[in-house]
Amino acid sequence: MLIAVSAAPGYGATPASVTGVVRDAAGTPQIGAFVQLLRPDLSVVASVYTNAKGRFDIASVIPGRYALKAMGTSYLPSLREDVRVRSTTVVNLTLNTLYEVMQWLPAEPRAGNSQQDDWAWTLRSAANRPLLRWLEDGPLVVVSDGSGAVPRLKARLMATGQEGTFGESGERFSAAVEDTPSDSRELLARVDFSPDTNAGMESMLGFRQDLGYAGSVQSMAAMSVHPDMEDAGGQGLDEAAMRTWESMQMGDEFEAEAGSNQVVARFAANSPNTVIAALPFAQAGWRNGATTLQYRMSTFLPGQQQGSNEAEAQAWLPRVSTRGGGLLLEHGMHQEIGWERRTDASGMQVLFFADRIDNPAVEAMTHLTNGGSGADSVAASALLDRVSGILRTAGPDFSSAGMLASFERNLPGRNHIKLSYANGNALVVEAAPQAPGLAQLMAATHARRAQTYSISLSGTLDGTGTKWRASYRWQPEDTLTQVAPYALDASAPFFNVHVRQPIRLRTEGATSVEALIDMQNLLAEGYQPFVLSDGSVLVFAQDQRSVRAGLAFTF
Repeated sequence: MLIAVSAAPGYGATPASVTGVVRDAAGTPQIGAFVQLLRPDLSVVASVYTNAKGRFDIASVIPGRYALKAMGTSYLPSLREDVRVRSTTVVNLTLNTLYEVMQWLPAEPRAGNSQQDDWAWTLRSAANRPLLRWLEDGPLVVVSDGSGAVPRLKARLMATGQEGTFGESGERFSAAVEDTPSDSRELLARVDFSPDTNAGMESMLGFRQDLGYAGSVQSMAAMSVHPDMEDAGGQGLDEAAMRTWESMQMGDEFEAEAGSNQVVARFAANSPNTVIAALPFAQAGWRNGATTLQYRMSTFLPGQQQGSNEAEAQAWLPRVSTRGGGLLLEHGMHQEIGWERRTDASGMQVLFFADRIDNPAVEAMTHLTNGGSGADSVAASALLDRVSGILRTAGPDFSSAGMLASFERNLPGRNHIKLSYANGNALVVEAAPQAPGLAQLMAATHARRAQTYSISLSGTLDGTGTKWRASYRWQPEDTLTQVAPYALDASAPFFNVHVRQPIRLRTEGATSVEALIDMQNLLAEGYQPFVLSDGSVLVFAQDQRSVRAGLAFTF
């Protein structure tokens, strides 16, 4: 019965065909261009080459909605989305160089029912012009849909509940808007607050100005207010950061990026204990076909685990902690040289790095003694979040050098796999012969060589539209910090699951509703308990077990 039902759409449908001509911007037909017919999820249905007149013909196509992609030597791939195929459908495609895309193509607004970019990617997208964007697990393409629809303001509301995260446990409501007021400017604003944590709030504002062929200029401002944070000197932690950077392009082969993070953190409204820092970063890459050689320098460690949602303010704020009653900012110096090769179906990367990490933030779940004595002694050497019961303190500075290698590939059925390996130094804490204080415990912490292995699987389920991601990263359980803390797009420690389920799919004029669930360290691995001299128990971990779930509404 299941076989019959699944095959039913194919019966009774008259086979259709897709034909057309591939030209360059000057109108010259392109011989031997590679053309692919794709499903809406961008999985491949059929592939052909153009003939001597630049024409292609794909026969025996089941009627429906598809996308069409064309690729040619020395050109950016071109993608036409939302192609409705009936009987014989004619679709002509144009291949452009990077210069032609940025300078000469006229603006074409995208339709409201066209494929939407993932929300975390909004700062790198443009909503109302022929669009350069990264396909999911794929290359840079030129996207157009041929529609004349007027671009609309995009807004998103989210209500979530979270447990087990420093500074964020409890209910949280978020509101975000994205606007593209012209062909070359983008704006993103977000604010969220926790109604049950004494007016805790986070907000961010982002702006991007396209400079055409030269690149772009981007700015991001983020701020967090956590009245419940406390140490021995008072209560209330405020943090703000301004990140400004410029992306530059020199032809099709060379690209660079440079910028700085200006950070201010202050504990208590009238406290002189204030941290102000400027954290620069830069990177440069040289591309030859599918291969890229790159260099990256950074002094900024993001406030959340790598791979977190960049549309959240905490992703742009470095972590703060305390040592000896002083407020400290986690930062350092990272340099790497890497090699990367990417195709439509796979990617491979190898890089070598040298790091220095100053004031590495270490977190622990607390079980404090009664009467407040445990909280007082712990707060003298750490930031304490009473809502979640998690503290954050600074470990000793350390240096590291190592390598990171990763391989990723698209799998059948809209799935993707990524494998990674890294080695380098990480902090470990030795078991004390007798119950110490927190300061003595941190003084005994030191760096040790370690290795980490990770696997990440992701995909989208046909029919339901469910987007899922599952990852497992193994690292010695006695380590307290990441082996490669500056790594981009790294998996969080141990077993993690993320699911996004559309409740009502987006249609023209309708609201999109999604149910979200995000579970970190699901098997509760890597916990290390220590009993302090006052009887309090601290349970250290690379990443605390946490669960976040809620609903998101996009208008």
